[in-house]
Amino acid sequence: MKNIKIFFLTLLAGSFFASCSSDNEEFEEKPDVTATTEESSKELEVENFIYRGMSDIYLYKDDLDVLAENYFASQGEKDAYLKTFSSPEKLFNSLKSSRDRFSYLIDNYETMKTGTIASTGETGMSFGLVSYCQSCTEVFGYIKLVQPNTPAAAEGAERGMIFNRVNGQQLTKSNYTSLLTSSSYTLGLAKIEGNTITELDRTINISTRDINTNPVVISKVLEVNGIKTGYLFYNSFDEDFDEELNSAFNELKGAGIQELVLDLRYNGGGSVRTATDLAAMITGQFVGEVFMKERWNEKYQSYYEQRSPESLLNKFNTSIRTGTTINSLNLNRLFVLTTKSSASASELIINGLDPYIDVVQIGDVTTGKFEASVTLYDSPNFSEDHSSLNDSHTYAIQPLVLKSMNRDGVTDYKDGINPEIKLPEDVLNLGILGDKDEPLLKVALDVIAGNRVSIPEVKTYDGIGESGMFDPGFQTMYIDKVPVEMQE
Repeated sequence: MKNIKIFFLTLLAGSFFASCSSDNEEFEEKPDVTATTEESSKELEVENFIYRGMSDIYLYKDDLDVLAENYFASQGEKDAYLKTFSSPEKLFNSLKSSRDRFSYLIDNYETMKTGTIASTGETGMSFGLVSYCQSCTEVFGYIKLVQPNTPAAAEGAERGMIFNRVNGQQLTKSNYTSLLTSSSYTLGLAKIEGNTITELDRTINISTRDINTNPVVISKVLEVNGIKTGYLFYNSFDEDFDEELNSAFNELKGAGIQELVLDLRYNGGGSVRTATDLAAMITGQFVGEVFMKERWNEKYQSYYEQRSPESLLNKFNTSIRTGTTINSLNLNRLFVLTTKSSASASELIINGLDPYIDVVQIGDVTTGKFEASVTLYDSPNFSEDHSSLNDSHTYAIQPLVLKSMNRDGVTDYKDGINPEIKLPEDVLNLGILGDKDEPLLKVALDVIAGNRVSIPEVKTYDGIGESGMFDPGFQTMYIDKVPVEMQE
């Protein structure tokens, strides 16, 4: 088994969670939150909701004195404090721990449902952004992935293309955010030879539309010295496509594969349940054993340990959430391809399977996300129950509420998970995904075949960002089951 260095991960959770908001440690009764809200001035409804959620369920509430139980002697004293903030955003940010990189505020939950990874307003293209050099401000981008049947594919965008202009403007560290967050824009292509970047007389028009792309991008079988090897490029842990994922494993199982290369190089996460089921598809021999443990703040952790300790455990399943039987491969070894874009649920697969099978990680160090968040709405129990939801505003909050641990308690890998075989992607030679000669896949196939592994020299650039980083729910992981005990 690999020894995982302790780093950092965030499981950004996007389903709602019905929680008890009692002021006492025993969760014996719920306060009359509605009455409390009505006593508050109308202009502070949002602020009172934000404070209530953060002071109740926030993972790092103990880091801030102001979030302590009974910190304010009265509602009037609390209102006086809340009035010192000029906006809900400033209040929310003030209530975040210095350890928290990932909690966020939602100003309109009606247009942003975080309980799904469904891509709305997407281009179908993923790209990376890097700096020309350490001492300059110019930036260029490279296309990492183009999904079929999407706007980007229709315009001729291809993996490996370089661009340095948007709408005719040179990309820089100060303008790339504004230029690349429009609903449509034009990319100016370029080429790099040596240390010189040259503009090409070609542009690609990029636009967005509402799409929901299948994250099972490639599933195929490769022959490696007579060894049947499955290759699966999986781009997000999207619960809407659990059936498609399970079907892909059915085909791999039918082909009799002996090894599996799971390509998570751009997978930023998604559903914890989907990750748990994927782990069961890869294995199958550990049904009922612990894949992931949850650790909440002291108040909630104590409640669960006393009332429902089993609810803290995510175990290997025999069926996906629809009830369909899981197609398991019963493998004892897994090859995982990663980059710095591999996050949350992708890291959970590595960490969760490590105590059970040989996980061979190839590529670059991962993002580093071990916490989960959940959507809280302004209702007495924070659920999206419209019968009790405060409909005078559309704010919701997405605070970190738990950290994930594997069976052996490994967590807090804040700097990412290091690969056994380190090979960053070569921006200038990305290769074709799923092709035997693609650099990262080639290394995995060489190990499987027992060949000598040759690590090519790669020219690296300072990373600036990537597509999707502008979205609040970037690199999410979410929990989709409301714990029943907390509703009682």
